[in-house]
Amino acid sequence: MTRNGLTERVDNIYLSTLNEILDSVAPHHDLEPSLNAILEVLSKDLHFPRAFLAIMDPESEKLKLSITHSPAKDYTATYAPGKGVVGKVYETGESVIIPRMSEDDQLLNKAFNRSEEEQKKLSFICVPIKSTDSDGNQEVLGALSVDAPILPMDNLLEHKQFLEVVAALISNQVSRLQEEMSLQAQMLSQGMMPGAVDVPPPADFVATSKSMKQVLRQARQVGPSRATALLRGESGTGKELLAEAIHSCSPRRDKPLVKLNCAALPAELVESELFGHQKGAFTGAYQNKRGLFEIANNGTLFLDEIGELSLDAQAKVLRAIQEKEIQRVGSEQPIAVDVRLICATHQPLETLLREGKFREDLFYRINVFPIFIPHLRERREDILPLAEKFLDMFSEEYGKEIKRISSPAIDLFTQYHWPGNVRELKNCIERAVLICEEEVIRTYHLPPTLQTAESTATDTSLSFGEAVAKFEQELLVDSLKKARGNMLQAARDLRVSYRIVNYKVKKYNIDVKKYAGAKKKK
Repeated sequence: MTRNGLTERVDNIYLSTLNEILDSVAPHHDLEPSLNAILEVLSKDLHFPRAFLAIMDPESEKLKLSITHSPAKDYTATYAPGKGVVGKVYETGESVIIPRMSEDDQLLNKAFNRSEEEQKKLSFICVPIKSTDSDGNQEVLGALSVDAPILPMDNLLEHKQFLEVVAALISNQVSRLQEEMSLQAQMLSQGMMPGAVDVPPPADFVATSKSMKQVLRQARQVGPSRATALLRGESGTGKELLAEAIHSCSPRRDKPLVKLNCAALPAELVESELFGHQKGAFTGAYQNKRGLFEIANNGTLFLDEIGELSLDAQAKVLRAIQEKEIQRVGSEQPIAVDVRLICATHQPLETLLREGKFREDLFYRINVFPIFIPHLRERREDILPLAEKFLDMFSEEYGKEIKRISSPAIDLFTQYHWPGNVRELKNCIERAVLICEEEVIRTYHLPPTLQTAESTATDTSLSFGEAVAKFEQELLVDSLKKARGNMLQAARDLRVSYRIVNYKVKKYNIDVKKYAGAKKKK
């Protein structure tokens, strides 16, 4: 092979294949489809008849053939560590090349329906998939294997080195798939159907950040059970939406989800609202009334701000949970209820326990499955998707054609500390949509709390010319981002000459290359 000929073409194939694989392992892609896509890319670009992943099952401690790409679809193979070539690679952590399958008796050819004729024409390459912890210790998670056409050993070695790079790239994905396999096994052992949790969250629920994906995963874990969930987090983080997500994952999803904010009613009315009352029980009780426990029978009851309940109401809620029965106010007749309870609070219940304001026995009954929702300032990856979601919602509601948020406005969103969390962001977008008279939300459409003198060009030290320059620079940056760094296209969008755009770019020292890879806005 010459350096100028076939080797360079092979290098180019590896580079193009690697680019496709990098796109498949992007964090926002779904787990199993992205791994399937990687195997498909390997088979298509490098002409491998088969590519497959064997991943260690944490429960059985055996390698399972989890994902494959091949014309033949049905594989059922399980490897014990050390058994076969794949088991050997897993046990030793070392890659293996078999130049010709027919000359090796360790391969489990029956599992893949390889004919004797195929075995004479194919090589086999298997590399370990490893993860490395913070201390530098390595753990083998599984193996990446391919059937390859018979080639000289130098070419097979190049394939092996490339597959080792791919294995390193996908190790995080494999680790996550391992967790899902463990979760499914755990759910099956508890009599739950894994398919029951594969329900999309409510439309308004955005989980882009790693922490919120974990929250959603916990919601899907507890959803199929009847366990009481306690949602904790600051006001405005989305506890009610998470309660809806849990209910939608449960067998009770077709039954009512009844909600009550315990802080929204006076203490003397909360008991009547929860448990109902009999006619004449108190002044104004002119007729019998069903309580929310009765209305939510066979469904789910969501009690927001449960820390606001009086001690008397807490005792009755505890009885409803333990005895599955309630009594209406003014009645001694017990009523059987079957209700799944989800509670939420922004208060530190442990502090209320020490102060004697919350019953200890009730705390342990509702704290079966606590879920902590992080503040918005701790999950900044969610800010832009949430903002775009609210922008679409309010633009449609108010009949406006607002297409996007400007880059400087996005910067303000990501820099702000959001004490009001998602609720504050939603209100902020609604206000911006109301006052915006163009197709783009800009910094001056945002509330004063988000703005700084520098970002809005309102600093008293700025002259009129400097303030205009700030606005001009914002428009130029926004257009360059939209045009993905193409100054000619930006000039067309701004309806000015290319010469002016080029002059302004140099004047404001704008790095055009920075926007060349930006996602194109519609």
